[in-house]
Amino acid sequence: MTSTVPAVGTQSQTRNSVRAVETSLTDGSALQAVLLDMDGTLVDTEGFWWDAEVEAFAQLGHTLDASWRHVVVGGPMTRSAGFLIEATGADITLTELTVLLNDTFEQRISHSLPLMPGASRLLTQLAAHNVPAALVSASHRRIIDRVLESLGPQHFALSIAGDEVSRTKPHPDPYLLAAAGLGAKPGRCAVIEDTATGVASAEAAGCRVVAVPSVAPIPPAAGRTVVDSLEDVDLPFLRSLMAGMN
Repeated sequence: MTSTVPAVGTQSQTRNSVRAVETSLTDGSALQAVLLDMDGTLVDTEGFWWDAEVEAFAQLGHTLDASWRHVVVGGPMTRSAGFLIEATGADITLTELTVLLNDTFEQRISHSLPLMPGASRLLTQLAAHNVPAALVSASHRRIIDRVLESLGPQHFALSIAGDEVSRTKPHPDPYLLAAAGLGAKPGRCAVIEDTATGVASAEAAGCRVVAVPSVAPIPPAAGRTVVDSLEDVDLPFLRSLMAGMN
């Protein structure tokens, strides 16, 4: 049985409505749900985003400094686009640039969309054991829907897009909304992220975090486990993160 979860943001939702599912503990495990980032975590697209930004600004007559890549990775598009407009002095509005970046990125993933090593295996394993999963991304809905065609929408009980919440990552709102939509407690959710911005969002929501760094290193911390690849992550590993919790 499903029911609609009210949107956090102001954007109305129709066919993309976030859905809630009734969940319970699986096989006695304290793990109630797995919440996964998209870009750089499940799909190897962080480089695609940077290439799209470079291409878009080249059309505007500007060259991006490679050092800016670490500034714009993993965050909401409004933050990244705003930074790049200010850094370059480009004559374009934030709204116009957002459309241009999404158009450019979508063209790139239409040709190739490589999955991260271990992503398909993990999603299949979660589904086989009836562990609810949610896709939680700062990317816009139009991009998420395209990527879901490759990931397989059947692997996710719901998805949260960056343009569907009032405050996206690094704020906790996206992960709080995902946990609520799955009927899970944030502290019983394992989050898989690849950037410091996403990790900050998940930890602020009170989730257990597995960091799989993509562009910049992420240090271990309390309640956070750092691994080299999704190939190091499976269901027993995720369940072990909850060991000793009440």
